[in-house]
Amino acid sequence: MSSRAILIAGPTASGKSALAMEVAKRVGGVVVNADSMQVYRDLRIITARPTPKEECAVEHLLFGHVDAAVNYSVGRYLADLAQTLAALAARGVTPVLTGGTGMYFKAALHGLSDIPAVSAEIRAQVREAAQGRLPQELHAELAARDPETAARLRPTDPQRILRALEVFAATGKPLASFQGPRSAPLLDAASCPAFFLAPERETLYARIDARFDRMMESGALEEVAALRDRGLDPALPAMRAHGVPHLIAFLDGRMSREEAILRGKADTRHYAKRQFTFARHQLPGFAWLSGDDVWTGLDGACATRDASPLI
Repeated sequence: MSSRAILIAGPTASGKSALAMEVAKRVGGVVVNADSMQVYRDLRIITARPTPKEECAVEHLLFGHVDAAVNYSVGRYLADLAQTLAALAARGVTPVLTGGTGMYFKAALHGLSDIPAVSAEIRAQVREAAQGRLPQELHAELAARDPETAARLRPTDPQRILRALEVFAATGKPLASFQGPRSAPLLDAASCPAFFLAPERETLYARIDARFDRMMESGALEEVAALRDRGLDPALPAMRAHGVPHLIAFLDGRMSREEAILRGKADTRHYAKRQFTFARHQLPGFAWLSGDDVWTGLDGACATRDASPLI
């Protein structure tokens, strides 16, 4: 277990990436990704991944290291994170974890449920059977087989629904039955200053909309077009990154450009709401920061955990 890390979570477009870079500069640390979409090398622009210039200014790890064809999971993230933390500990360097995937933080701090591995053959069978079906249909199928797990999942979340169907197909048991004992955590929660950036909602939503416009100006559509041309399974996580399905619909002639942009922005705002909810209920040890109290809160919390102030 690595006992020393600084954790900066928050909703999309909250400014956590810029803050993490500044913190890493001040402590001589390294920025480590904790965002499930920024792992994909195909999607730098549409996921607001750090730019090449930013990656040169401060070392960044676990960004853009996964191909979009890979069904990357929390378990695989933890395996990559464990190697990264060990390497940084050997160098005596402080990791600054930042991202919007609350489950990544929760799993790193509290471990992950011991869910059996699903073979590539069974995964392929389940996903082939799901091709062309609406998420709501898949959710109904899951409810018939595994009502307990289905009750915990949104009918509009095909990735988690497919995961539950895969586990049931592989084991004959509900996914919920494995969500008990957990693996050992990678980080010591008592030793890690942890923060959740929480801007005012209206300010955040305005940032989300403005950022989406900047993404479009910076080549997001061309990036999505290149991804579309690969012909990947639409249920893959990378294919469901915010904005991607709607921009593909525009490219396919099924939606206007204006509607695709509006829906991409709306989906991102809805995701931000879910990020707040997850943090409120699943990340109780994180200090919420907003506005002018960000640096004061960072320094105070770090100092109370036997760490030197950042400034």
